[in-house]
Amino acid sequence: QGQLVVSGGGVVQAGDSLRLSCAAGGRRFSNNAMGWFRQAPGKEREFVASITWNGGATYYADSVKGRFAITRDNAKNSVFLQMNSLKVEDTAVYNCAAGRGALSGRSPSDYPYWGQGTQVTVSS
Repeated sequence: QGQLVVSGGGVVQAGDSLRLSCAAGGRRFSNNAMGWFRQAPGKEREFVASITWNGGATYYADSVKGRFAITRDNAKNSVFLQMNSLKVEDTAVYNCAAGRGALSGRSPSDYPYWGQGTQVTVSS
């Protein structure tokens, strides 16, 4: 905690777009995979997307594939999540995380470093 700062959440309407940012401070994560997770009220934290250390590969949950895009800028020690065509069911607290190594999986346990999260609310 405290090493990743998440921003960009908000309240939007269905069909709108949002871009989340995650900036690392005090520690460089350019050699770590990065991931985005979300947690809706009453539900478990779920994997959204991840990207390898150099951006060479990206992975998505089926529910967001084709609508969300994860990117990173290692020079700025940052990772981004572009969310398009948002749906009501995308409403959740979104959080970024840094993995243990260059390649990480879809489990939260693969990511020891977490941000504080940001609320995304999509209204119909």
